[in-house]
Amino acid sequence: MAATIPSASSTPIHLRIARPVSNLSRTSSMYCAGLGLRVLGAFENHEDFDGVMLGKAGMQYHFEFTYCRTHPVLPSPTAEDLVVFYLPNADEWQAACNAMQVAGFVEVRSLNPYWDLHGKTFQDHDGYRIVLQHAAWTNTEADL
Repeated sequence: MAATIPSASSTPIHLRIARPVSNLSRTSSMYCAGLGLRVLGAFENHEDFDGVMLGKAGMQYHFEFTYCRTHPVLPSPTAEDLVVFYLPNADEWQAACNAMQVAGFVEVRSLNPYWDLHGKTFQDHDGYRIVLQHAAWTNTEADL
């Protein structure tokens, strides 16, 4: 019998997006400046791993970035490995896009042209991509 993830109505779920990076300090600085995140926690030399958790208070997700001291993992994201943030307010969306560029993210064309219609895709120094979508998220079956 397959296990199921509890529904949001029964148990709050928190999502961690974990990624290996080539430069922990640079990644942390970029994501804090670009997305307005803050350090929620960090660790050093935990079984040869260093890491940092970045997020915002009250959010149901956070990023964990790690670096292995003894066997560094080469980040290998594809052009379709995306984290998408929906920002419906035009001024907030434009400010977020500006912040990403100032933080050192590079704007790139998305492999899937859908994301370029109402959004912008940004890539960090390891090739991880963030889409800032100028739209509201609607959770309807028509979207799926």
